[in-house]
Amino acid sequence: MLETTLQPGVDTGSARLRRTGIPSTGTDALPDLLLIERARAGDERAVEALIRRYSGRLYRVAASVLLDQERAEAAVTDAFLAAFGDLSRYEPTGKFAAWLTRLAFAQARALRGGVRMLHADLAASESTSQAPAAGVDDAHERRALEQAIGSLPEVFRTVYVLRMVEGISGIETAASLGLHETTVRTRLFRAHRRLPADLPQRVRAAHTLLELPGQSVERIVSRALTQLHHGSMATISASPP
Repeated sequence: MLETTLQPGVDTGSARLRRTGIPSTGTDALPDLLLIERARAGDERAVEALIRRYSGRLYRVAASVLLDQERAEAAVTDAFLAAFGDLSRYEPTGKFAAWLTRLAFAQARALRGGVRMLHADLAASESTSQAPAAGVDDAHERRALEQAIGSLPEVFRTVYVLRMVEGISGIETAASLGLHETTVRTRLFRAHRRLPADLPQRVRAAHTLLELPGQSVERIVSRALTQLHHGSMATISASPP
């Protein structure tokens, strides 16, 4: 877990971040609502646990918009700053994961500009002669799948990533993107029509598409906690789903 020293009296919106004596493993296992309650009270471990829990999902939705790892990572960080800078905006009647995803989606769209294809990092598997052939094949398959998904228009791509890669329901996808569930079904259908017929089966077999690297998770945690500690908050206007 990240060990940062917090100064007393630093305001982070509705609460002050503070260290607690709760073991990290115990905090990580707590349900969202309890972690949210503790985060509102200023418990940094609760904030960190939620960031680690949802970094991957937020990264996938941001990457599906931006097709760029660095900017997607920035969008995720800003979404967490917006969320934990003012948790009073979250209403427990909606699913917390969907609310966070909607913030990341809004921030990614705000950062959208020039588009680059998001490529898988093949350096390790291709440069190591001792690497198993299966590992090289898996890396090439992930790259091919990510490029196929990246070829979709954004309106189809984001729905496809949440439904097929992240594997969440149509209802939750609709809440995450601010869409009607019928629109989600239509866009997913049209995405399937544009892609090879065997792609859904290949996506399910891949497991690690649009994966957020471990070092990126650590950067997001460090930057978010540091900026929250200093009272720097992103300003994103997004209604809870």
